[in-house]
Amino acid sequence: MFEIFAQYLQSKIELSDQELKMIEEVCVVRKLRKNQYLLQEGDIWRFNAFITKGCLRTYSIDDKSTEHVLNFAIENYWIGDRESLLNGTPSRFNIDAIEESTLLLISKENFAGLMKSIPQFQDLVNLIIERSFVASQDRINNSISLNAEEKYIRFIEKQPQIALRVPQHMIASYLGMTPETLSRIRKQSAKK
Repeated sequence: MFEIFAQYLQSKIELSDQELKMIEEVCVVRKLRKNQYLLQEGDIWRFNAFITKGCLRTYSIDDKSTEHVLNFAIENYWIGDRESLLNGTPSRFNIDAIEESTLLLISKENFAGLMKSIPQFQDLVNLIIERSFVASQDRINNSISLNAEEKYIRFIEKQPQIALRVPQHMIASYLGMTPETLSRIRKQSAKK
């Protein structure tokens, strides 16, 4: 599993064999069955998690038992609850596997140690955080300024590989619409 992570890292930054070994030594492999939780609401998240195989989602459940999907993550994506990790507070979110998945976990302490010891690793983390912020801004803007059909089209354009792997009711939740609305939009798009 580490080989996949090493390839990802080396495609982004230059690392010596010694630095790769330092990273490998702090990685813990975690395998999840389909529908198995990585994180449950109320638990404190203590890791940085890199997906080497599979597909996961982050979501919350409101007091009417309605799921609200925040994001999906597939191979070569990072996943976790940043707020819980940084503040040490109970998570408001659940993260579970949509498919059988394998992740590499690095504890908060070990991750901080890697950033101190390997400057280019710190640079990569900063880049990931910047891109994540831009993606969040884009998602918020789309959410408040696009109609349902435009949201769906944008999702398909930006995340086609995820659209093929995730059940339609989860995509509907992610886009903030009912499954029935998404079904209608998909039928209309197929006719065009």
